[in-house]
Amino acid sequence: MRTTLAVLGLVVIALGTAQAATANEVAEWNDVAVAVLLAGGQNNLTLTRGLTMVSVAMHDALNAIQRRYEPYAFDGAGEPNATPEAAVATAARDVLVLAVPVFGTPSQQATAIAMADAAYTSALAKIADGPGKTSGVAVGRAAAAAIVGLRRDDGAIRDVPYTPGTAPGQWRPHPNPVPADPPIPNPSLAPGYSAAMLPGWRHVTPFTLLSAAQFRPAGPPPLISEAYTRDFNEVKSLGGKTSTARTAEQSQIARYWYEGSGQGWNRIVRVVGASRKLDRWDLARLLALTNMAMADGFIAGFNTRYHYDFWRPVTAIRLADTDGNPATGADPDWETFLNTPPIPDYPSTHSVLGGAAAAVLAEVLGTDRVAFMMVSGPPFAGISRSFTSFSGAAQENADSRVYAGLHFRTACRDGIALGQKIGTRVARMYLLPSRR
Repeated sequence: MRTTLAVLGLVVIALGTAQAATANEVAEWNDVAVAVLLAGGQNNLTLTRGLTMVSVAMHDALNAIQRRYEPYAFDGAGEPNATPEAAVATAARDVLVLAVPVFGTPSQQATAIAMADAAYTSALAKIADGPGKTSGVAVGRAAAAAIVGLRRDDGAIRDVPYTPGTAPGQWRPHPNPVPADPPIPNPSLAPGYSAAMLPGWRHVTPFTLLSAAQFRPAGPPPLISEAYTRDFNEVKSLGGKTSTARTAEQSQIARYWYEGSGQGWNRIVRVVGASRKLDRWDLARLLALTNMAMADGFIAGFNTRYHYDFWRPVTAIRLADTDGNPATGADPDWETFLNTPPIPDYPSTHSVLGGAAAAVLAEVLGTDRVAFMMVSGPPFAGISRSFTSFSGAAQENADSRVYAGLHFRTACRDGIALGQKIGTRVARMYLLPSRR
């Protein structure tokens, strides 16, 4: 009970912070959705699915009231006098309550649903009772039901067997640095060597792509190639726990971008939306497009990762004497700067999501050259960095994975390119201005 009350307090604080910064309930509910999904036991990957569903529901609810853009899942016509605030709040809350039970423990799910309901009660209390509020609630409920129904059998909870390989170049469970960084409270998990994470995500139905393999990149370089040698030596030099080549700023960049991409890039959208004074409709559309692109980035990225099944730098460096490449030197004691997630290397989905989000933002806003500042969230919260373009932020986001020792450069470069293709396609084909 004490934990639930503490988390409820956090969501109230989040609401207050978002209101002070934007005065836009679409931004508020995006912020709340992140907190609710994380409290419900979702990880950085699965969270993107829930965030996309919330964003789409808010977009569709608003456009049912006043048709500015094409819908995604709900094409109903709401009452023109329906209150937008009620529609947005109901759409977001209903998706969260229906989507939360897919992941996490019963205790986590109960806490998350309580958070969503508390935020919803607070939001509705600020809206005067009457026909507009009633209609808004009805529109929001219909929009939420549409996207939840569409994603009910999307394969997100499908269990897919996976057996790691043992040949040179193949992924296998790997260690974290000692001590783990960021810290992992569970002593049994801190050393790493975890089983592969969500290998079945490669089969999840995309939100926009024709197939998860639609833009599959060419794959990592051969182990005996010059390209692999360059990648190997770069990450070995820059990404090690005790590296003397990595600068203080590069270490800060690695920590700054370590946060889940869904959380970080949604915050960027809120920051940019506030600076551009986007209204409910435009911000909801931008969030929906960005989240669809990132969710598909993870699906396409995992499809590619488990297709090539390439080993992580920490494994490659420790076992370099097995790779057949005389230009790569083994170091059996080498440790990464930060913890490596238990997933194959190629491509870096962190880079995919950054490329996808940056492409959507540039397409929708009509320019890549937008200056903004963002403060990082957990696990290394409170770091401020400024950018002059979305593509520049996406590049630094990708660079961070080399500095942290988590990815080879090719995985990051090809990850950005994959994300750019997904993001550009999403922005040019979905939620277009309505012709009605």
